[in-house]
Parts: sequence; structure tokens; C-alpha cells
Amino acid sequence: MTDSVEGAKAGSRDAGFFRVLVTVMAIVQVAGFVVQLAAGRSSFSAPLVVHAHAIVAMAWVAVFAAQAWLAAGGARSTHRRLGVAAVVLALVFVVLAIVVTVQAARTGRVPFFFQPQLFVLFDPATAFGFLGLFLAAVATRGTDWHPRLQVAAFVLIMGPSFGRMLPLPLLTPYAFEIATLPALIFPIVGMIRDARVRGRIHPAWVAPFVVMLVMVGGARMIGVSPLGAEIYQAVIAGTPAAGRDGLAFPPPPPMPPAS
Repeated sequence: MTDSVEGAKAGSRDAGFFRVLVTVMAIVQVAGFVVQLAAGRSSFSAPLVVHAHAIVAMAWVAVFAAQAWLAAGGARSTHRRLGVAAVVLALVFVVLAIVVTVQAARTGRVPFFFQPQLFVLFDPATAFGFLGLFLAAVATRGTDWHPRLQVAAFVLIMGPSFGRMLPLPLLTPYAFEIATLPALIFPIVGMIRDARVRGRIHPAWVAPFVVMLVMVGGARMIGVSPLGAEIYQAVIAGTPAAGRDGLAFPPPPPMPPAS
């Protein structure tokens, strides 16, 4: 009886912690895009699929945050039902991420601080890393692994938000990798909290570091290889961008005329 009571208390403390951690992550994720909009760097003239991708991504973040609050509030049945929506949104998010990446390469919309050949690999790599961790979290629901792998999955898709708050043009040629690193502060916080409260670091916290290293590092290695060049040329075949050097940075946008 004592063990079950202590286990319930530990679970309640965990749920409260993850509610705070996930809420902060969601705020940071939204903040990056708000900064972009406030700075006048967002364009509503972007293709429709880009807007669809943004809507699905933010919907997943909203559901993810709601899940944390439901779990902390004890609404387990609602939490489980809403989980179905989270899975559907995650799958649609990954598909749209790939479509947006391919379209950006084919239409010359790759940001000027990314090499197009690497860009077509980086975004899908992080999207698949996110999906793998998210599905692992779903498979381990009801265990200590579940919330930690959920956070790990979120970490993999926070790069674009941090990238909008960092001076990426000054961070080439490793702008993408650098933009992904700040999100690792969240699993680090989780590791410190586990060490202090539980007396040990849960092994699930290793997941975002390993997956990010494999996916982002692998994308970098393939991207600069002949295989990366073949993939890029296959993506842009039949478009005005066909035949371009995929490792050459696109030209920066023209400066607005001086007033």
C-alpha cells in the first residue's frame, strides 16, 4: 500500500513538472514565429501548402500542450482520446514538411543561409526523427518513458522556431545545426530534475540527443556526398533550378530601397 501511494505521488509530481515544461516549450515555439511576423519577415503570399504546414504544426503543439494539462489534471480518459488527434496531426505534419521542403527547392525558395542540397535532407531528417520519437512515446504510454519521449519528439521540431530568433545568416554554413541545439535545454532540464527528485537520470532523456545526432549528422554527411547531389538533382529535375550547384548558397533577397 505504501509503495502504491508513493508511486501515485511520484506520478503526480511528474505530471505537474511536465505540464510546466511543455507549456514553456509551446510558448517558445509560438514566440519564434511571432518574432518573425513582428519583424516583417513573414509573407502571407507563401504557397498554400506552407500555410497548411504551419497550421498543422501549431495544431499539434496546441494538442500536445493540452495533453500535458489534461494529464496533470487527472483527466486521463480525455487525454487518451485527444491522443488520437495528436497521432493524426503528427503524420500529416511529416507529410507536409516533406512537401514544403521539396517545393522550396523546386521553386528556389530555400533561405539564402542554407545550402539547397543540404536543406532537402535536413528538414525531412528532423521530421522523421520527430515522428519516430513520437510513435515511441505512444507505444510506451502508461510508463515513465511516455512523457519524456513526448518532450524528446517536440525537441526535434523546435529548430525552425529558434532559427527565427537567431541570426542565422551569420551562422553559415552550420546554421541548421546551430538552430537545432537550443531546444536541447529542455531535456537537460528534465535530466537535472530527475537527478534531484528521483536520484537518477531516466534513460529516455538520452533519446533526443542520439536521434538529433543521427538524423542531423547523417543528413550533413549525405548532403555533401555524391549521393546527396543525386538526391537534390532528382528533386529539382524538370524545374528552372535543374542543374544548379546544390552546395552553392542562394543569393540573399534584395535590400529595400533607402527612404
